[in-house]
Amino acid sequence: MPEPTREHGRFAPTTSGPAHPGTLLAGLLAWLDARSLGARFSLRLEDIDPDRCRPEHVQDMLAALAWLGLDWDAASLQSDHRTRFEAALDRLAEQELLYPCACSRADVQRAGLRAADGSWRYPGTRRARALPRGGWRQSEDAVRLRLAPGRIAPRDEGGLDLAQDPCHELGDPVLRRRDGAIAYHLAVVVDDATQAVTRVVRGRDLAACTALQVVLQRALGLPTPSYRHHLLLLEARGEKLAKLHAAVGWRELRERTSAEAFTGWLAQRAGLRETADPVLPRELLAVFAWDRVRGEDAVVRWTGEALEVLP
Repeated sequence: MPEPTREHGRFAPTTSGPAHPGTLLAGLLAWLDARSLGARFSLRLEDIDPDRCRPEHVQDMLAALAWLGLDWDAASLQSDHRTRFEAALDRLAEQELLYPCACSRADVQRAGLRAADGSWRYPGTRRARALPRGGWRQSEDAVRLRLAPGRIAPRDEGGLDLAQDPCHELGDPVLRRRDGAIAYHLAVVVDDATQAVTRVVRGRDLAACTALQVVLQRALGLPTPSYRHHLLLLEARGEKLAKLHAAVGWRELRERTSAEAFTGWLAQRAGLRETADPVLPRELLAVFAWDRVRGEDAVVRWTGEALEVLP
């Protein structure tokens, strides 16, 4: 193992369902990045969405990562961090960057504007509104961040182009939902800074929101970590391999293969090995280097017995 450094990596999966192959690939690559540098590695279970996240998925995610053979130096639940998220909202309110918005998802969709991440872009209908006299806590509506136009060009260690004008390409994001839930963008930025994360390794599907997160970091006076966005596992129709897109869960994988065999499969898909021979994650440290990791996504299909790579 290399000498310890001040670097700090993390893996931050959403606990909205069983871990699937894409989850395990992301966890493995984040773990290899941190451990190869002798960096601290944290697991943060992102469980703040009350519509999607369930307590039982937390334990299931821990079991999945342990099955794969990953370890971490610290673990936390994002839902325990509500106080720090509210403090961040207070700082943004002091800068007059927040406003209430009663627009529904249907209202936003009717505007017909696509965002850079593929979602519907908010057209700015209510951005001239002010917060109620008691501040954002007294708003019964969602609370959005009022973005200023301007191009942001974060650096991606893998050379991916992250340059973007979030105001025009994403639209003002919701930071606190109408039901009181804190939105992902605010939570991830605050948690990364509070936990002193210096390295963010994640899938390329999250690249489109990086510039927005840098805007939030700057508004809150927080440091910007280094970013690297890696390949995804896709279904044949081009959607990210995930539970909602018919991906296989880790427990079904466990019934048909060993953790070492599946790690070998992931290593081959990522380009770290020519063969899919069984291997432990710690054994991959000897061959891990980002210049060996494939840049292109892998299209795969679950046959009911095994994962099959499609041309």
